[in-house]
Amino acid sequence: MADVMTTLRAFYAAEAAYLTDGAGFEGMAAHLAEDVVMYQAASLPYGGEWHGHNGFQEFVAAMGENWDGLWFDEQQFVFDDERVVVYSQGRLRARRTGRVLKTSLLQWISFRDGLITEFRPYYQDTAAVLATLSQ
Repeated sequence: MADVMTTLRAFYAAEAAYLTDGAGFEGMAAHLAEDVVMYQAASLPYGGEWHGHNGFQEFVAAMGENWDGLWFDEQQFVFDDERVVVYSQGRLRARRTGRVLKTSLLQWISFRDGLITEFRPYYQDTAAVLATLSQ
């Protein structure tokens, strides 16, 4: 079984390259199970459940419509062979406003056979996310 932390770090690098440098979705897809599910807070512009590679690609496209920069300043991990809990402090730059949000995020991420099957992010402050995106 692939090491979950190796998989997750490679996924995060591909995600940042997608949002910040315009890299393709393929870098992320290589680390996702076919039946991956992303759960996002319903109040966000990209909220809801996103299923499978197609759904996940639609999710990251929606993220990319809202954000054009993503930087992790600090991350702490708790993990076993099947899941990772990640505490992240980072910055996001809003595409439309150019404003930068410095925030914290907690993610519950599940794995099967070395691939990511589920993301459940918990935002420190969704109101701040929405305010940063607002014009």
